[in-house]
This record gives sequence, C-alpha cells and structure tokens, in this order.
Amino acid sequence: TDESAGEKKARELGREAAKWNLAISRDTVMIGEISYKLKTPRNPELVPVKHISDSLPQTVVQHLRWIMQKDLLGQDVFLIGPPGPLRRSIAMQYLELTKREVEYVALSRDTTETDLKQRREIRSGTAFYIDQCAVRAATQGRVLVLEGLEKAERNVLPVLNNLLENREMQLEDGRFLMSSERYDKLLQEHTKEELDSWKIVRVSENFRVIALGLPVPKYKGNPLDPPLRSRFQARDVYYLPFKDQLELLYTIGPNIAAERVSQLLSLATTLCSQESASLGLPDFPVDNLLPALHVLNAFPMLSSQQLIQRLYPYNSILGKDGRTAVEGVLGRFELLDGLRQPAPSAILSVSRTKDLEGHADVSLCVADKEITFQVPADWLHAVSPTFISTPSHAQLMAEMMQSHMVKDICLIGAKGCGKSVIAREFAEMLGYSIEPLMLYQDMTARDLLQQRYTLPNGDTAWRPSPLVTAALEGKLLLLDGIHRVNLGTLAVLSRLLHDRELDLYDGTRLLRWDRYQTLKEQLQLSDQQLQERSIFPIHPSFRVLALAEPPVVGASSSRGQQQWLGPELLTMFLYHTVSPMARAEEMDLIQGLTRGVPKEAAEQLLHLTHSLRETNDPTAQSLASSLSTRQLLRICRRLSQYPEESVAHAVNKACLSRFLPSLARASLQKSLANCSLQDTPDSAELSRDFSCSIKDGMLTIGNVSAPVYSAAEKMKVPDVLFYDNPQHMMVMEDMLKDFLLGEHLLLVGNQGVGKNKIVDRFLHLLNRPREYLQLHRDTTVQTLTLQPSVRDGIIMYEDSPLVKAVKLGYILLIDEADKAPTNVTCILKTLVESGEMILADGRRIISEAEGRPNTIVMHPDFRMLVLANRPGFPFLGNDFFGALGDIFSCHAVDNPKPQAELAMLKQYGPDVPDSTLQKLVAAFGDLRSMADQGTITYPYSTREVVNIVKHLQKFPGEGLANVVRNVFDFDSYNKDTREVLIEALHKHGIPIGAKPSSVKLAKELPLPEVKMTGYWTINQVGNARRKLLCPTETRSIDVKGPVFLRVQGYPCSRQESRALSFNAINIWIHKCMDLPVCDVCTIQYMELYDVFPRTISGVWQPFVTIAPLGSPLDGQVVLHEEQSNTVLHLDMVTGAVRRLLLSPETDPPATKASSWWSSKEQQRGHKMSTPVVLDVLEGRVHAISLPVNLKSVHLVAEDRWLLLESNTNKKFLLTKPMNMTAGDSGVCQLHAISEDAVSSGHGVDEVFGPQMLSCEQLPNENLSAALDQKIVSPNRILADSGSFARVVVGFPDLVSPNEVYSFKRPVDLSVMKGAESGAHTLLRGGLRSSVVKRDNCVSLLSANQVVRALPPSKVPLREVYPKDVTPPMTAAYLEVTDLNSKKVKYIPVPRSVTVSPYTGWLSKVSESDVLMAALGSGGVVTVDMGGYVRLWETGSDTLQRSLMEWRNMIGSEDGRPLQITIQRDSNLDVTAPKHGKTDPTNAPHVGGNQWAGGTGGRDTAGLGGKGGPYRLDAGHKVHQVSQAEKDAVPEEVRKAAREMGEKAFKERLKEIDMSEYDAATYERFSNAVRRQVQSLRIILDSLQAKGKERQWLKNQALGELDDAKIIDGLTGEKAIYKRRGELDPEPGSAQQKPKRLRVLVDVSGSMYRFNGVDGRLERSMEAVCMVMEALESYEHRFKYDIVGHSGDGYDIELVRADKIPKNNKQRLKVIKNMHAHSQFCMSGDYTLEGTDASVKELAREEADEHFLVVLSDANLERYGIRPERFAQVLTSDPQVNAFAIFIGSLGDQAERLQKTLPAGRSFVAMDTKHIPQILQQIFTSTMLSNA
Repeated sequence: TDESAGEKKARELGREAAKWNLAISRDTVMIGEISYKLKTPRNPELVPVKHISDSLPQTVVQHLRWIMQKDLLGQDVFLIGPPGPLRRSIAMQYLELTKREVEYVALSRDTTETDLKQRREIRSGTAFYIDQCAVRAATQGRVLVLEGLEKAERNVLPVLNNLLENREMQLEDGRFLMSSERYDKLLQEHTKEELDSWKIVRVSENFRVIALGLPVPKYKGNPLDPPLRSRFQARDVYYLPFKDQLELLYTIGPNIAAERVSQLLSLATTLCSQESASLGLPDFPVDNLLPALHVLNAFPMLSSQQLIQRLYPYNSILGKDGRTAVEGVLGRFELLDGLRQPAPSAILSVSRTKDLEGHADVSLCVADKEITFQVPADWLHAVSPTFISTPSHAQLMAEMMQSHMVKDICLIGAKGCGKSVIAREFAEMLGYSIEPLMLYQDMTARDLLQQRYTLPNGDTAWRPSPLVTAALEGKLLLLDGIHRVNLGTLAVLSRLLHDRELDLYDGTRLLRWDRYQTLKEQLQLSDQQLQERSIFPIHPSFRVLALAEPPVVGASSSRGQQQWLGPELLTMFLYHTVSPMARAEEMDLIQGLTRGVPKEAAEQLLHLTHSLRETNDPTAQSLASSLSTRQLLRICRRLSQYPEESVAHAVNKACLSRFLPSLARASLQKSLANCSLQDTPDSAELSRDFSCSIKDGMLTIGNVSAPVYSAAEKMKVPDVLFYDNPQHMMVMEDMLKDFLLGEHLLLVGNQGVGKNKIVDRFLHLLNRPREYLQLHRDTTVQTLTLQPSVRDGIIMYEDSPLVKAVKLGYILLIDEADKAPTNVTCILKTLVESGEMILADGRRIISEAEGRPNTIVMHPDFRMLVLANRPGFPFLGNDFFGALGDIFSCHAVDNPKPQAELAMLKQYGPDVPDSTLQKLVAAFGDLRSMADQGTITYPYSTREVVNIVKHLQKFPGEGLANVVRNVFDFDSYNKDTREVLIEALHKHGIPIGAKPSSVKLAKELPLPEVKMTGYWTINQVGNARRKLLCPTETRSIDVKGPVFLRVQGYPCSRQESRALSFNAINIWIHKCMDLPVCDVCTIQYMELYDVFPRTISGVWQPFVTIAPLGSPLDGQVVLHEEQSNTVLHLDMVTGAVRRLLLSPETDPPATKASSWWSSKEQQRGHKMSTPVVLDVLEGRVHAISLPVNLKSVHLVAEDRWLLLESNTNKKFLLTKPMNMTAGDSGVCQLHAISEDAVSSGHGVDEVFGPQMLSCEQLPNENLSAALDQKIVSPNRILADSGSFARVVVGFPDLVSPNEVYSFKRPVDLSVMKGAESGAHTLLRGGLRSSVVKRDNCVSLLSANQVVRALPPSKVPLREVYPKDVTPPMTAAYLEVTDLNSKKVKYIPVPRSVTVSPYTGWLSKVSESDVLMAALGSGGVVTVDMGGYVRLWETGSDTLQRSLMEWRNMIGSEDGRPLQITIQRDSNLDVTAPKHGKTDPTNAPHVGGNQWAGGTGGRDTAGLGGKGGPYRLDAGHKVHQVSQAEKDAVPEEVRKAAREMGEKAFKERLKEIDMSEYDAATYERFSNAVRRQVQSLRIILDSLQAKGKERQWLKNQALGELDDAKIIDGLTGEKAIYKRRGELDPEPGSAQQKPKRLRVLVDVSGSMYRFNGVDGRLERSMEAVCMVMEALESYEHRFKYDIVGHSGDGYDIELVRADKIPKNNKQRLKVIKNMHAHSQFCMSGDYTLEGTDASVKELAREEADEHFLVVLSDANLERYGIRPERFAQVLTSDPQVNAFAIFIGSLGDQAERLQKTLPAGRSFVAMDTKHIPQILQQIFTSTMLSNA
C-alpha cells in the first residue's frame, strides 16, 4: 500500500516538476542536472509531509540543489540566516523530496548531552539506556536536524564533533558507533556475532546532519565553537528575493491593490537592511507578511500603519530616535495612513460556523460596514462574567479577532492594565477553555514541554505539560509573562508557533492537523496505529495568546528587565498593545466594578494617576506604574466600603511612599498637592481610642469588626507576647479592612519594626491558623510548591506549606519575601489573581471545583500575608514590591511614633525610669530620621530599643550608657558612623563613653559670715515732710497698628551637654535672630529689621528691653526701645505688631529704663521725674509725677516700687492704691526710706544701690537657713556690687524697722577693672566704651540662690583653679551664691563658636558676653553672642537629683575586679555564724572556718564565703588599679603610633609633591564631606557586590542536588547537581556601559561675592570634592566630569572625563581653580545655557544612564530668565536625568523657583551645609536605585 501511495504522489510531483526543472521519477530526484536515488524509508511515518508548496520560488530550488550536492558528497550542512521559519522549511522540503526520515531537535540552553546521545530510563527496577535522536539517526540512517545551535550552552555540542567528522561515537552503555566503511572492512575479517559481542554498531551511510542557526555577532546567542564550525558546510539562507516574495504575496491577497503590497514589502526589506541594523532597529519579520496579508485581504480598508504596528510594534520596542527613523521609512513608502482609515470599532456577533468544525463566524463593524469571517474556536461553554467593556477595549478585541484569524497573538501592556481580563474575555467569546501557564525566569524547556515522573511500580515516565495537553485538546494557551523567560527557552516553541509541529523528549511527535490527515491517508494507518508509533495531531483550533510587559527600551539585561522583544520573537506572534485607558473609560470601569465608590474621591484619584502617567519623568512613570488600573480598583473597592478615608492615604499606601527614595517621595507629595489631595491627619484620628476587644465572637479593632474564626487546628494559631500601642493598632485596623475585602496583604517595613508580631497578633485575634514559609536566596519554584523525595524507588511529593494552606484554608504567612529571587515569587501571581497554579507533580490548584481529575480546589478561607523588607539599600533584597506589589494590598509598617513607642517600652520595662525611656525613644527617633536621609545606613528599629529596655529591666544597676553598646558595638569600627552615633546619643544625654568619675562641678568657695548691716525704716504717718503725695494722670493707650510680620519657626537642635561628663549645664543650642521666644524645641522669631532700620552700622544701636506678659496674655511681649522711646506690643502667635503711644506729645528720648514683670501688669519707668506705669491688660497708662530724679526703679510687689535717686542713691518706696481706675486720677504715695547702720563702731556703711531686688519673698525655711536662725517674716532679697547678697527682713510690708543682713564681698565689684584680654578686644572691635546698661543678676528664691554673670576679669580665678591649671577661655562666669550651704561657686560659660553681627551692640549692654534670666525655680538661662541659649541648673537639690539620674545612666562601676564564683557545697554544715578569730598578723586566709576576714571560707565573716554573718574586708588586695587605667594604652606606645602615622603622611605628601599647607587646605574640604563620601562608598560597594551575586549553575557534576533532576538521579545520571557560580553574561547582551554623570557648578562672581554670607562657594567646592572622592576607583561604573559656568561662558572645564584627578593634589587643584575662577570672572549668568548645552552633550554620549547635576544660586530673575524656561531645559531630554540644586538666596527666590520646577528635580539648600547631603540623596535615590 505504501508503494501505490508513493507512486500517486510521484506522479503528482512529476506534473509539477516540469515547471521548476526538478524531476522525480520512480526512484530518483533530479534538481537541475543533479540526481539523487530514492530509497524506501523504513519508518515512513517519520518522513515530513506537506512541506512543499505548490509553486517553489527559484531561490529555494537553488538552495535545495546545493543541499543535494552536499548530501551526495556525504557532508553535513549548516543553513545560516536571519530568524524565521524559512531555513527549517527548506530543510524539511529537501527531506520530503528525498523521502528521508527526520530526527528533529530544537536546542535550548537546557539541552544536555543526554538529550542528544542516550538517556537512562528505569524499567521494572533496572536502568536501561534509551537511544536519543543523534544515536537513533546515526544507526537508522536518518537525517538529524539541529535547530538553534546558538542557543545551546558552550560545552554541549562538542559531544557531536567526532560523530560529525569520523562518524564515530562512544556510548554510555559501552557500545561504540563506527563509520560504515570501517565496519564493513571489519566484517570481511570477523563475523557479525563477534562484532556484536564487541558492542560495535554500524553508523548508516545515509546519516546526515542539517544544522540551522543564526549568525551570532548580529543576533544574540553563543558564537559557534571553531572545531564545530569547521565540520559543517555553510549556506546563507536570506529572505526570499524581492520579486519572489512579491509574487507569493500577490497570490495571497487578490483583493489588495498591487502597489500597496509592494509598499509593504519595500518597507519590510528596508527594515532588514544593513543600514537599519546599524541604527539598532531589529529586523522586520518578513515571514509574517503572509498572515498579515490574509488579514488585509479580508479587510481591504484596514490601515497599513495599524497592520505594521501589529507586525512590528515600533512604539514599544524602540527609543525616540528609532521611532522617528521607522516613521520616516513609513512616510517614504506612503504607509502613514493611520489617521485616514478607521479601525474596527467593535465585534457585533460571534456565532458558530455551520459547515466548518472548530470555527466561528465573527462579524466586525469596520467603517460602518459589517464584515464576517471565520476564526478558529472551540465551543465548550460560553458564559460571560463581570466584564465591563470600554470603547478602546472593544476595539482591541476586534483587532485581536482579525489577528486570531491567521496567527498567534501577543498582548503587550504594563502590569495591572487588564491584559489577563481581556484575554479571558476573548476566550469566553470564542468559547475556548483557557490553559494558563505562568512563565518564570529560570523556567527550562522541560518545564514547558514534558517533565519526568515515576509510575507506581518505580518506572520512569514523562508527563506532558499543560502546553502539550492544550495543543492536543485545542485550548487557548495563555503564556503569561514571556518577557521573563530566557530567549533560549522560548526558542523551543518557535516550531510549534510557526509550523504547529513539536517533538517531545520521549520521542512523541505532534503534527499539524492537515499533515497528520495526509500522513494517515498516505500510510493508510488508523489513529490507533499512529498513536502506537507515538504520533499525535495538534488540534486545529489550538491557539497561543502570550501576555508580556512592555520591553524596556535600551535597558541592559543586567537589571532583569531586558529588551526581550528581539527579531526572533517578532517572527512568532502578531503584537497588540494594551494602551492605558483614557480617563473617562477608567472612570466608567471603576464605577461599574465598585458600586458606591464616592464619585469625588474616584475623580481625584484618576486626576492624580493620569497626571503622573502623562509626564515623561522617569520617577513619575515609576509611581504611575504602582497606580495601575488594578490598584485603582482595589483603592476604590476600599473607598466604597469606607468612604470616610482619605484618598491621599490610599495613594501613599499603594505607592508605599514611606519607603520611596527621597526624590520620588517629594515628587509624589508634590503631585498630590497639585491635585489638591492633602493628607490631613485628622485630630480625631489621633485622639481616637484604638483598642481591640472580642465580644460574642466578634473582634473589633478601632472601628472595624470581624467575626472570629473557629479553627479546627488550634496549634497552628499563633500566640505571641504583644503590647498594644496605638500605631500598631492602626496598622491592624487597616489590615482588617483589607482582609475583610478579601485582599491578600503585603507588609513592608525595615527590620525589627514588628511585622511578624503584628501579623501573629492579628491572626491570634482572628483565631486563624497559619502556615509559615520563610524564603531565602536559594528558594526555587519547586521548594515553594512541592518537595520531592524518593521512597522505595518511587518519587513522592510532599506538600509545601503553601499547598497545605490552599487545601485547608489556612493563612499562608510568607516571610522575607524580598530575599527570594523575584522570578520565583512571581508564580504567586497566578495564584492570587486567578486562583490557579500548576504543581510539579501534575496536580493543579483551581479556584472553583470542576470535574477534572488531579485538582486541588482552593479553600475559600485561604489568604496570603507576605512580609518583606523595604526595597533598596541596605537590605539589598529583590524588589518584591516592584514585581508583585500591585496584586497585594500593601501596608507600610513603620517604627511606632514616639508616644506609642514610649507606651510600649513602659510595658516591657515597668521599672525603668521614664527619663531613660524618653531619652532612648528620642535618640532612636533621631537615628531613624538620619537613616531616612541617608546619613547612616542601618535603620535602627524598635527591636533594638526593646532589647535595651529588657536588659535594663532585668539588671537595673547597669548604666544606660553600657547597655546601648549592645546595639552600637556593631558600628564601633566604622569611624564615621561611630561619630554620628555618639553625637546623636550625646545630644539626647545618653552618656555613652562617659566614666563615673567624670563629674565636673564648679569648685565651691565659702561665703563670708552673714552680718546684720543695718536697718531700713519706712517713714510713715507723723512726719509730713517725709511723706509726699504724688499726683497721677491716667490715659488710655493709643494703639497704632497692627502690622503683621512673619513669625518664622526655627527648629533648635537640642544638645545635652551632660553626655560625657556631668556638669551644671543642660544645653539647647539655637541660632536665633533678633527676638527669640523660647519654646521647648523651636524658636519663633520675628525680624524687627524693618521696625528699627539700623542706619550705618554701629552709629545708632537700638537698646531694647523686653518683658513677656503674664497668664492671660501668654505668648505676647512688650518691647521698649530706649533711644527712640518706642513701645511695641508683639504677639508671637499671630505676628501682629502694635505700637503703643504712651503720651500724646512725642516723648523726648529717655536715656534709661529697666523693667520687670509681674503676674499681671507691665510697668516701665523713664529717668525723668515721671515714671510711666503701663497696664497692658486694661489698656491704660498712668503717668506719675515725682519730685525726685530717678536712677532706677525696682518692682517690690504688685503695687509698690523701690526708687533710687540718681545722685545720692537715696531710696524711696512708692505705693499706688490698688483700685486705680480711669475716672479717678489717683494719688500715689512716696515714702522715703532711711537707712541706719548697726552701731558697731565702723561708722555708717557706704550707701549702696541695689542691682537686683526680688519682687517675691524667700520661703521661710530658706530664710531661716540663710540667716541661721528660725524666723518667719516678709522679706526681700537684693544684691548690689558690694555684697554677694543681702536679705531685708520685714520689707516692704512691715512698718517697723527692717533688718538688713549682708554677705559682704572682699572687694567691691564696681571697683574692679574690667580688664579685657586681647582676644576679646579683637572680637569686640574696641574696648567697652560706655558704662554697661544692664546688670546680669538674678535671684532664685526657692533654691535660695543669687546668680550673676561676671566677666572673667572679676572672678577670683586663683582660688577657683589649682595653681598649675590655666583657666579656660570663657565668655563669662556665672557666680552662684548659695545661701543655704553658704557657698559661692563660679561656673564657666563656654566661648561661643560663631559670632553674630550684633556683638558690638551686646558689649554695650552687658559687661560679660552673656545675658541672663531666671528659668523656673532651680536654674537660669543664658544667651551669648553666638546665639547659643544654655539652660543651667544651679539649685543644689535639682542638681543632686540630676546627678543621681546621670550616675544611674552610666552605671556604677565600683572599681572592684569582677570575681567568678562557683558555689560548691563543701559538705561541712554551716554551724552558727560567728565573727571568727582575728588573726593578729592579718595574713590572707582562704577557707578554713576560722579566721575573720578570709576569702571564700565558711561561717566566718569574709568575702565570697558561705554562711558567714556579714562581709568583712580585712583590707587584702586593696591596691586596685582603676579599670580605666588598666584599659589605657601606655603613653610611649601611643607616641610611637602617632609618629608612625605622621611619618607615613609626610611620605605620601612627598610622593604626590604636595606641601603641608596644601594638605591642610584640602583636609578642610575633605573633612567636611567625609561622612557623605563614606556612606556613598558603602552603598556603591554593596551595589557592586549585589551585581556580582552568584547564580545557580545547573547540570553540574558536583554541588547540591537539583530537585528538578531527582529522577535523573534515580536513573544514575551524573550531572544532576547545581551549584552557585558566576553567571556569564547573557550571550549577545549589550556590554554594561558606565553611567555618565556631569556636575555643572556655578563659578560666577556672585558665588564669590556671597561666600562671606553663607559660604556658598566653599560648599560647592566641598560638593565637588565629594563627587571626586566618592567616585574614586569606580571609574568603570561612573564616568564623570565637572564643568563650571559663569559670566565667562558655560563650559569651563574643571575635570575632564578622561582625565580625572587621581590624588589629593590634583583634586585640590580643581578646587583651587573653581575658587580662582569665581574671583576673577566676568559677571553674568549662564545657568540656562550651561544646562542646555550639557543636556544635549550628555544625550549624545553612549552610556547606561545620563545624569546632570546643576549647582547654581537662584539669581535667575536678576538676569531676566524665566523659571519655566529653566524647567523646560531640565526636562528637555528624557534620557538625561537633570537635577538642580539652588543655593538659598535673597528672600524666598529659591522657594518660588522650586514651585515652578518639576518635583524631585530641584532642591533648595537654604543652609549651604546641606549641599553635600542633597547631592548624596540624588545619588542614592536615582543613580543607585537601579544600578
């Protein structure tokens, strides 16, 4: 029967052959003049059929003739050429002509030598060798077709070398293949049996090899091995020539105008030319023109441009230049007709085709015409779920239908834009059942086609993969994620996609339906017989639908995103892009799918999303990708349930804004603000009570309730120690909301913030059992799903926790998800999205029960909770959030807020003092914010604080300073980090590194005895001469104003100075302006510059007195300027300034005023005879006329004043009636006070003028202590220059004579010279000229102290400091006179570091460099010239208390050496304890129960013994060296080390020929940025390490067992191991180019001019220094140059990219050049031109990424440059990431600028210190984010 069919075929062919000089007679084929004798095939079913088309182009015939020549010569051929099915079809046509059997192998990167030679299989317990294709072909005389030689790994193909050359091969089972000639020679001498016993096998003389491959330098792949290459004869099979192709196309598309066909073909040919390849354009898939013309033939009105987009989606695969090039070619061939011709708008109907099985009729509406055509379909079921159609999707579906008619489709679209939904809907329409196949990165060809498994009896067998079953059953195969899979693996499918044929590992062949039918007819075999020969048909309606994310243009493959869409893949599919939806459509979609979502919220959300999607800024793009349609739907579902939530909160959550790099975060905040979405933390939100309670099986967290689950498995429900705190409760409430909506949750946070605790607590409350899965670097897809193991020779699969959780409906907790490779975790996507997943053992998880075997139905209660660290440095995990973030509902878990953390720590350490906990919380809060800014790399978390607190709770005696070292010792070797840490801890008063001995308190000197020095008598009634009545006028105050000035808050950096040693200071440092009002941690200040315009400086200096007002008027201040006699009232809260006019006529300028404050009123006097009393609350002013000239006024009580007459120092007491009202011009009384000395023989004391008088009285116990006698009486304390303090007892309330007690000074202060040291003179600009106007003297009544500030010259330094100590340089001393302990102390106030411009003015006000005021009861506050505000504790009791706390924090090391004691019971019983005998000689005794004062004895008193009555130390071994001394390094060693360092330094300088002065100069810049350089280098290093992370190398002969190869191991294979190794870069992938950075610095004159003001030039120099140092030795990764711009031009070269400075000298030279240039250049501003030129220049260079950083002072407006233009230049080229740093400038110029510039691209450095930090931020968040 074979024969007759063959004859029939031969006759047909003969008729054809006349046309193309190819003659086939009965047993020969002739091509041209070459003839080939046919042989009857032994296995005719292996001969290809139906490959020869009706009309063969001439070119093809020539190729066939060449192959025949080589065949006759017995040579092997290699057909080389561009990707596409042409080479394969030529080979098959030849084999069909010559009736040869074929062995086809598609090589991939997973092919091993066992796939080519022999594979072992187990049959009934024994391993047999089964011959594979190469051996079968050689022995049976078939032709071996090897496709894709460039895909195979390097060491695989040499296996064939000998077979190709000598036709010899040694097999594993001991047989030897021998070429036919040698075998036949041997056969002449030996019998066949002998040769068989020698295991020699004959290679058939008909065996040939046809290899098909791509030319590798042009395409990706491994280059050919030279020895292999030399064994082949090559033939270039290029695309068919133009006219052949054209004829072919004409026959296909009779309905299409001929010129249109030729235009399309011309385009294709152009895009395949050499020129287009040099532009980097991938080849046009010429072979796909055939199917495309089928479509055009059915739809002649379709636009060519749209058609070409499907064949060659140039918008997705090419960059800007490429696109313009392609569009140019399109225009050339008049194919740009996309606008003129309409696209198909919708599918009208789909119905079943009557006469064609497996097809459907589809009617489309195109340009108002209805066109019906047939497409393959499968009518299993047709139901439509909730699919909301939008116009663009309807159009896409219609276009997909057209393509579906002819070929497989690939949908390209960003993640979460609805690809899967569209694919499902498409399948529903045509009644297909879907076979989803989630692809992952390390998927092998085996995973795609067939996997091995064992039969129950232990035999090995092959199980077809879903792909194969889909092909046999005619399903729609969904390949999800072809952008992930390696090209070499996908190549296996190319034959399936092009020819619908497939060869499997076990020898099965799948044939195209019509070929199968032909074969069946020719060979007259039944289906049954063909199946026995393992040949199966592929179902005619089988189709593949691939889904992929858009290719990343120009990205190198190193980052996991590659330009995956290359020429090979282009030939496999027709491409459709799913474009993001228009706003209106998305709105309809959202409202259709989430009923009840608040409309306004949805609109705001879409506004934001679309504004992000439309910008071409990469940061905005990446934000938009995390707001995909899928995320928007999730947000809206949540908003429809909880409409009161803010949209901003939802967006921040979806983008995980907490963990975005600082630039991206800023950009998001700005976009939110632009869309007026502000996240206002609701005050109710904060005060709301977050509690959780369980009542009647309902759990309530905050406002959300859920039923408690009743779990069968109690042991799987987590139970954890958890202290509730509001913040974690908020996170849990949030989680519960999403949990109830049915979401899977993803929690992202730093380490140690309590993610596991929160989740465990959450599940505990819900009573849900969980399965736990911890991922790590070596997790594979297999370990996630099943663990194979071998039992009794049969392979068994253990379910992983994932499968168990799915089956039983548990919660699956996946921890450390970011550690696993993303390609592994992405298989979770199908599980979450569609509830489907295929397991390694052939079972599949499905969401709802179908009647299929081998399925696991997903339990409805199953949920996933995934925990991951935040992406980025220092975790360096994989970006789990980036890959899979949008299928989970994300929650950022942060360290608790300070209050919450404090509350939580209190529960961990109930006995730890609060102050300690607060210090810890504050210090760690600081460290965390530093970690966020990138100053330190490690994010310190709650876990660390909790550990510290636990330790303190258990061992309360240990000092805080020691315990925090448990956390910080990790950093003790990194100098910079250590400095940052110590500074931060000291700032919050954690005395790390302090010794208990370092308590520095001022030395106390004794006070002189208290003496009663006189009486004051108030003259009252009776003596009318002494009692004067003074008339008073009362007016209401005129108020002018208010003017509102800006109140600026200025955060103060608070510094605890008790960090290293204990002293009287407690410091806050702030830099303050003209008028500070202290709040605890911020200063509000108002510029009063406008109020008092200082004329030429120094000539007129305002002298201002300030008085804060009392309780009803808190926050308000009255200010009096003496020289112009102006009174201002300021409200610090609103910034209102009002001028109070006290008298109608303008007052003559007064010369003297002093002021105090009372609880309610504000008084003020002038040095005239009329003091003015100002009552602010009632708004009145009282002027009192007096008969005396005043020197000063002191407030004694609320209504009494003590007046001093100016010349005689006589004192008067002025009283005013309490109820002085406006109508009654009251009368004030003036009482003279006569002073009498104690008659003790000295004569009268000189009359003194008090410098300070208290207006309250000393408490009685303090009074008694001061005077050493028990006394209860009204009193006042006063101080003057002659005494330390005086107490006037009885004054002012008692009329009887008041006694004055004085503590006299040895020398009167007013007599001392104010001698200044030279240094002070310099600062001051001249000695003090005038008499000082203010005495710094304060009384602290409750502490019983008088404190005054004195200049150093008036302090008895000799007594304070020992002889050999030189007193430190100080600004002043605080003299503290303590009347309780009768001591006087002098506390030095440190010199200020910086000097403010107001110095000269301060020197006129006070005699020392500080001003002082009382603060509370036990302390004073001082302000010095540098604007440092210091708080001092002087009160002895407060001091005592603080010292105790401080000691506790350090922990007491009592100096005793530690002993290790082992308790052993020495069987002697303890008799009654006794003192024991005292040894007269006091020799040391150890043990013995006899001597007192022994060590380690029993019953007697002694140390470390057992049972003695008390410890008794008889003084042995008392000479202990203190621990600190033991730890210290001997001085000579230190000295040697120092000398060595200095010597090395000098050598180094000599080497680079740099003077020491230069070295010091350079150090100045380098030290300023040392920290930033260090942290940048750490990040660069770790990134480099991450890039070098090793990968698994499979098929190794040693290493760890590869689970996937466990069966191969059973059969006895060798290469079943995997091990880590350096992965060679993908063959053909672009070399990684360095990143290109340019720093454009401003070196214009203004930089030099304003450098004195804010050091901007120096900061820029530091920034340049930082760039040069940080990038040193990373030249291969970063190519940088530094360019300056100034009035001289915009391209002043500072550093050339090819000549970067190598050492400090060269770097210093760059810095000096900057300085010199800005000093001598022309004025003018070229910022704009410089930026523009740099952007253009960078874009031209080849690099991985381009960065431009522009440093400029924002003087743009002065030169008439509009900020919009600058913004435009910055973003002019999407390839170049440009950033601008503005140096803070006049007024708010820079801030205004920043508003107009794009977010995340511009920074304002108001304080130039921030420039290096900003630069570091730019580096870390962009350059390194994707390095």
